[in-house]
Amino acid sequence: MSVKADALFVPLNIAVLTVSDTRDYASDTSGQLLVSRLLEAGHTLSERNLLKDDLYKIRAQVAQWIADDGIQVVLITGGTGFTGRDSTPEAVACLLDKQIDGFGELFRAISILDIGTSTVQSRALAGLSNGTLVCCLPGSTGACRTAWEGILAEQLDNRHRPCNFVPHLKPVQACGPRG
Repeated sequence: MSVKADALFVPLNIAVLTVSDTRDYASDTSGQLLVSRLLEAGHTLSERNLLKDDLYKIRAQVAQWIADDGIQVVLITGGTGFTGRDSTPEAVACLLDKQIDGFGELFRAISILDIGTSTVQSRALAGLSNGTLVCCLPGSTGACRTAWEGILAEQLDNRHRPCNFVPHLKPVQACGPRG
């Protein structure tokens, strides 16, 4: 894959949501990794939140960010497992206009190198809604690193060729941190 050398980088406005019954901001290494990586890449952190694994609270937060004209990407870490409390995919799937099937498939394919057949237990998914890319990632820091390095870094860079997600997102608007 390549980068279009003469194109200017377009920073995106990205919100990060951590879904966890046990973490707080101090112990949220997965959310912090995503924040660090997106800032290092030149994007803007629009908002960050941490919620308990509650289907309706997750859905409400993501719906609010999808409706926000200043947020182009929502990265969610956590709540994608098989326990009774894991409900991120169920909370988010109904909000998506189009699911990006290849996202989960690619995530599992690259994860096999790190975690072997345990990758079949990943319910990572992504989709587009109202011009917003929504990505649901497992809660482990390693999984977030894998997703960023293996998929998101390139797909959130408008210079990446042959294609990337940027043309499918809401027009870029200046947006600083809000909370």
